[in-house]
Amino acid sequence: MHSRAKKALETFLKEDIGKGDITSKLLPRKEISATIISRQKGIVAGTKHAKEIFTLRNCKVRILKNDGAKIGPNDKIMTISGSAYSVLSCERTALNLLSRMSGIATQTNMLVRIIKSVNPKVELYSTRKTAPGLRIFDKEAVEIGGGKKHRVSLDQMVMIKDNHLMVAKSLQDLVRAAKKRYNRFEVEVENLDDAVMAAREGATIIMLDNMPPKKISHIIQVLKYLSLRKGIRIEASGGIDTSNVKSYARTGVDMISIGRLTSSAPGLDLSLEVN
Repeated sequence: MHSRAKKALETFLKEDIGKGDITSKLLPRKEISATIISRQKGIVAGTKHAKEIFTLRNCKVRILKNDGAKIGPNDKIMTISGSAYSVLSCERTALNLLSRMSGIATQTNMLVRIIKSVNPKVELYSTRKTAPGLRIFDKEAVEIGGGKKHRVSLDQMVMIKDNHLMVAKSLQDLVRAAKKRYNRFEVEVENLDDAVMAAREGATIIMLDNMPPKKISHIIQVLKYLSLRKGIRIEASGGIDTSNVKSYARTGVDMISIGRLTSSAPGLDLSLEVN
């Protein structure tokens, strides 16, 4: 397991347990077994992290449903055994993370299936709209659901957006500065002229943000007509959800990015039951 992930899991446990689980300390000192069960259908994600949480308190865990598996109501995901204190003090932390990651994976998978039914070549990407401290887990859940990570942090790739333009002299100057220093960079544009300029200046990815599908289709057609489409990935972003994602997938874009994958995905309903 990645050292950052393990350190984060230890922090999550300490946050919940504090100085000790004073309720579980009232219980007899005995060994128990428990099972994590799904209450609804979805895609499982985060099992190895849930296992690690229990393992950090010397519990033994058996994973019954691996990440990416489809589950339904009352399906058993994993079994845990250990002291009553250890199992119950880890319960909520493990369930919270497993529920969140499974919810993200489930929502991602649903959108991926919708997109692929229209255009198998279009990829679904997450954004940096993640809960602070949970990004590595949120992004992993997206991948488990069939999506892509995009940028995990600001140091991975230049992405020129509207607020950068409020500081820079011009979009073209900023694009040229990026091209001098980096092989790959992305540019957010708001109109056809800027899209053409970014393509001519060598942008790797052009993001068409908050544009209706018809406008995106038109820009792509113009780029093709000008022989600027080859070698450039086109990304659609902003206001995309289940109600309109098919329309965006039909435009000819290569990428669709949706912040809601991680910013507002409902958690999957899971519970831990002592056997």
